[in-house]
Amino acid sequence: MIKKLTTLLCFLMCCFVLKAQNTIGLLTYNQNKAFDGYNLLYQHNQPSVFLLDNCGEIVHKWEGEPGTRPANTAYLLEDGRLVKTVRPASIAGDRIWAGGGGATVEIRDWDNNLEWSYTLNDSTARLHHDIAVVEKNNKVTIAMVAWEIKTLEEVLQAGKDTSVLTQGEMWPDYILEIDPATDEIIWEWHAWDHLVQDFDDTKDNFGVIADNPTKIDINHDLDGIGKADWMHVNALDYNAQNDYFIMSVPNFSEVWVIDHSTTTEQAQQSFGGLSNLGGDLMYRWGNPQIYDQGDSTDQRLFFQHDVNFIDDYISESDPNYGKIAVFNNRIASDFSTANVFDAGFDDYMWNFPFENGKFGPDDVEQTFTHPVDPTLLFSTGLSSIQYLPNSNYLITSGRFGYTFELTPDNEIVWEYKTPQNGTAPATQGDTLQVNNNLTFRVKRIPPDFPAFDGRDLTPKGWIELEPDTSYCDELTFTEELITEYGLEVFPNPATNMITLKWDAGKYINVQVIDMLGRPMIENMTINGGRKYIDTSAWETGIYIVRINEREAGKFLKI
Repeated sequence: MIKKLTTLLCFLMCCFVLKAQNTIGLLTYNQNKAFDGYNLLYQHNQPSVFLLDNCGEIVHKWEGEPGTRPANTAYLLEDGRLVKTVRPASIAGDRIWAGGGGATVEIRDWDNNLEWSYTLNDSTARLHHDIAVVEKNNKVTIAMVAWEIKTLEEVLQAGKDTSVLTQGEMWPDYILEIDPATDEIIWEWHAWDHLVQDFDDTKDNFGVIADNPTKIDINHDLDGIGKADWMHVNALDYNAQNDYFIMSVPNFSEVWVIDHSTTTEQAQQSFGGLSNLGGDLMYRWGNPQIYDQGDSTDQRLFFQHDVNFIDDYISESDPNYGKIAVFNNRIASDFSTANVFDAGFDDYMWNFPFENGKFGPDDVEQTFTHPVDPTLLFSTGLSSIQYLPNSNYLITSGRFGYTFELTPDNEIVWEYKTPQNGTAPATQGDTLQVNNNLTFRVKRIPPDFPAFDGRDLTPKGWIELEPDTSYCDELTFTEELITEYGLEVFPNPATNMITLKWDAGKYINVQVIDMLGRPMIENMTINGGRKYIDTSAWETGIYIVRINEREAGKFLKI
């Protein structure tokens, strides 16, 4: 196979950066540094899932049913199907309700036809917050987070101090995995099977908590509130390489890893599976005082969201591959951070660091705040972080519906304000207040993702009303401009060398990137009318040449 070279001749570095004149939708965009792709957006208070290009235009939409709204998350599969969570807009009469409550998981095809649906919202249990798509042995299954009701009698027998229980029951979390082909529950894990308590030696689960770091203290109570929603798991991610789940447990300010290689029976025990821990916690991190190791000075996570393994769309050679990203909501009273830490797995990815009675590491590896004003990144709930293939990070402040892309040099290169005002689309020019445009997550998907093969991704308008339709036009380079400046890139396809040719006497800035946005040649300023680039060492694939023209060092505005 010969190398292919596609050209994207972008004009004007000065026009790549759009400074904020919009109040909603796209705010800024540096096309030269932002990661190219499509943004999956499932905003609260309305029922539809949107796929947006980086200019903020809709390229695809899965229309939601009237009277429904998000149950927080949606995921796009490689075959173009969408897995989404949904619930009725009204919660009147629901037996179980707390923030993040769900009800139903659906699979819809690209054209929004319903292929499968599963509902759990009754007097005993309710889905909530997140799901994880599990692809294993050529089968796609769906893991779901749910609350299950435990009565006062069950809670007492488990060793709970019920004097602090304000609702007379508890809703511990569990994970159920469903095979959509059969509707069968093929695997379960219940937190209730892995408890410890030092309150009442006449009841179940009695033990020394510090000696049982793989167990869950039933008497831990966030801020002494005593709510039934005891754990409030708000994120679930699956690691296919090692067959385990990581979950965010904000009421413990911890993230937990559990073994998925177990059977359901083993998951009820403390042995079995590749870890030989059964369903006990393989790893926990963020707040070791929960298991009586350390104190508040050792706490690193504060009601976090969106814990995820860094493994989507990137190669195993990436230096961040396999690390853990998390949004740290309440690290301070007026700002949040996004963080990355290295759990320090061994070569077999099963033995986690454990020293002096607690799991490591001692601290996060990377911390991200808003580079202009830390208080601009603040959300007491919701929110997300995604590591992108070009080493940028996409960060969403959920309560303000504000998403920005940050480079390794701490530069914002893309900003988007979710254009939703309560239950209605916002109008360009609106100033939105906190919670008006709640956004649980935003996910950037590369343009070469298999789901997009052969699909119509032409822009189809905006979410917002009265959009500024010319705001991103400067980023569209036309064939007329190529002709006007005599720009040529040849041969195409190429094997060992490409030639750039342009009108002599004009300076140009050249960057070559691959389809994941990784630079091959970065910011090379040249003149003279012709330049040769050696491609012999490049891997077979498609590459993009970005050319920013300027004249005698002065940016041209075309």
